[in-house]
Amino acid sequence: MSKTYHFIGIKGSGMSALALMLHQMGHKVQGSDEIKYYFTQRGLEQAGIAILPFDEANITADVELIAGNAFKEGNNIEVAYAVKNGIPFKRYHEFLGELMNQYTSFGVAGAHGKTSTTGLLSHVMRNITDTSYLIGDGTGRGSENSQYFVFESDEYERHFMPYHPEYTIITNIDFDHPDYFTGIDDVFNAFNDYAKQIKKGIFAFGGDEYLRRLESDTPIYYYGFVEGEDDFVAYDLIRSTNGSDFKVKYKDEVLGSFHVPAFGKHNVLNATAVIANLYIAGFDMALVAEHLKTFEGVKRRFSEKRIGETIIIDDFAHHPTEIIATLDAARQKYPSREIVAIFQPHTFTRTIALLDDFATALNEADIVYLAQIYGSAREVDNGDVKVEDLAAKINKPAQVVTVENVSPLLDHDNAVYVFMGAGDIQLYERSFEELLSNLTTNNQ
Repeated sequence: MSKTYHFIGIKGSGMSALALMLHQMGHKVQGSDEIKYYFTQRGLEQAGIAILPFDEANITADVELIAGNAFKEGNNIEVAYAVKNGIPFKRYHEFLGELMNQYTSFGVAGAHGKTSTTGLLSHVMRNITDTSYLIGDGTGRGSENSQYFVFESDEYERHFMPYHPEYTIITNIDFDHPDYFTGIDDVFNAFNDYAKQIKKGIFAFGGDEYLRRLESDTPIYYYGFVEGEDDFVAYDLIRSTNGSDFKVKYKDEVLGSFHVPAFGKHNVLNATAVIANLYIAGFDMALVAEHLKTFEGVKRRFSEKRIGETIIIDDFAHHPTEIIATLDAARQKYPSREIVAIFQPHTFTRTIALLDDFATALNEADIVYLAQIYGSAREVDNGDVKVEDLAAKINKPAQVVTVENVSPLLDHDNAVYVFMGAGDIQLYERSFEELLSNLTTNNQ
């Protein structure tokens, strides 16, 4: 226990969650990162975990190194120092692959919906029994006595290949990460390889044509809305401004009536996946139903706040499929309000690959504002795409705003403002909140 775990890039969503988990298990934990604020650091600060600037001096003889996947020899002095001096380190996914062997593990994979579904599954399980978990919104909980471990299983760069959990949910397969995957077939092959590693049960969305092609010696259970095709069927769905009510049956057996305080059909599917997995794993359905009702969501997934009468929703959506789901949820909860989308494209490669799809998705809003494209550390802006190119393809009114001037957003009454993106869209959100606060103060 005398070892200290040092996280290179501790503010990363998976890294911060893992750091919190190890800290709660009684290990010494510290980390380094850029000075710039990131939403995960609050939890680390509250736990008393030191966040240091990147520095070769952080790497001492008594630390065990865990390096974030974004940090390479060419872009990080600590990784470069470790490589140069032959100091061993594990990547996040390599460390996680070994850690999960201590537990009965539940993975959640998929192009979209991983974090929300991991959050829902871990919420229900931890309220029933001692459960450790890692969620992609930067939250983690570690208990040495846990029998169960719930974690997010990420497909990017095939990071889920070291994982061999007992169970996995797979929400969908979609083309994303065009900086790594060559196309949808490459994405499918990665998920198909992952499916072969699952030990006891795979729970896959039956409405996804690619998931229907999965090959594994492990039982595959399909969930969805289609009687006769899906093993676990959600039916009698009632969507209201309080959330979603539905029933689930497995083959001919009714498992119960369920309520989730969440919006959009995608959240009903996520809940059905959780119900299916826990039913097969032997959990009490009455307890599952009880704890589904109290799920409050995860960070940056349809997170709401009010400033006066103004409703602001913050969401991590950065792919067209996710944008459609988020706007659908906003319409369900606020059917009589104007839906204002403020979207920041994330990475130039994704914006180029999915430009038309982004335009189609954003047409689901009533009006669209666009922030400048957020380039990742993994790529260079070659000038091949500008945010104005996306604005030109959107049929609804669309304009580009800057973080210094978000005042055009004030031109709406009875609106819901949906901020979406995986970059620094929260800076735009903060600018808007300050503007609203100043107006409220001046009007008093």
